[in-house]
Amino acid sequence: MVEALPILAIAPARLLRGNGILSQLPKYLSRYGSKALVIAGNMAGQVTVNYFNNINIEIIQAPAIAACNDQNLQLLRDIVAQEHPDMIIGIGGGKVLDTAKLVAHQNQLPIITIPTTGATCAAWTALSNVYNQNGGFAYDVTLDHCPDLMIVDYDIIATAPQRTLISGIGDAIAKWYEASVSSGSSEKTMVIAAVQEARILRDLLLQKAAAAIAHPQSQTWREVVDATVCLAGAIGGIGGANCRTVAAHAVHNALTHLPQTHHTLHGEKVAYGILVQLRLEEFQGNQLAASSRHQLLKFYQEIGLPTSLTDLGLSQITIAELEQIAAIACQPNSDIHRLPFSVSPSQVLAAMVSTTSPIVSMIA
Repeated sequence: MVEALPILAIAPARLLRGNGILSQLPKYLSRYGSKALVIAGNMAGQVTVNYFNNINIEIIQAPAIAACNDQNLQLLRDIVAQEHPDMIIGIGGGKVLDTAKLVAHQNQLPIITIPTTGATCAAWTALSNVYNQNGGFAYDVTLDHCPDLMIVDYDIIATAPQRTLISGIGDAIAKWYEASVSSGSSEKTMVIAAVQEARILRDLLLQKAAAAIAHPQSQTWREVVDATVCLAGAIGGIGGANCRTVAAHAVHNALTHLPQTHHTLHGEKVAYGILVQLRLEEFQGNQLAASSRHQLLKFYQEIGLPTSLTDLGLSQITIAELEQIAAIACQPNSDIHRLPFSVSPSQVLAAMVSTTSPIVSMIA
């Protein structure tokens, strides 16, 4: 009897990194064909458009997009059906890259990803998150494989606002707090490796993030970019779904259903979600979680990540809205149920409003 274990999509087939490396784009694209559909955000398209001049590949520029939703996906599928490209090139932030990856997946085309910020690991992963027309998280899609080629040009990423890398640090550091609680007791070799990589990622960010932010384009800055866009993606690839997202991302997904959070970045909401997850663990009597939360509060304040609803711009949120978010976070298919204990909406609500609470010693 054959036992098939889950297929792991661990890493892009090729990873190209360097300063000014996009100038070598023509040399690397030719192996995938002679016609490319470029899917990019508005700013990303403007920053990179000159790299497609005088290139020996036919370039089709899709309309600039800002969201990965069913409407944009249908628009792009129609363009693919009309233009018959040999490859898809995704350029931009997480939502654009998720869109490009999913369109390539749906059409069985090679996908090349070019991140223009350090905000997420979307350029690396075999996963796309899809949102509804109102900007709320709808569902995710597991893809057949990671990108065929990923190009990290530090000069391009350096043009993005500093806030995007800070957000990426929040998203990346969540890997440890989520993977360790969901998979830290696993005896499976690949999962153990992923959890330990998540620990290394956390330690690296705690040690280097502040210096990277203070000195853009330094060697330390490049190492932190590698951490947010590359290493963070490898953890989910090696460890599988349980090493990707737990309560922190569940809180993020729920928060996206509030229009007043749409001005905050993915990693900012995830960073706040880590504090919510740690509070949930504290409710179980976990004193280590309390210590971890206070370590993170200090770290967040140092680099500029949100620590509370007020920091997210939600100081005027109503109890009814909070109850709605807590209920969404606890829906049956939510990643929050990867926690090793049951969680109720009322507990989530209590955790959301107490992320900065002082440590209370447990008396046996």
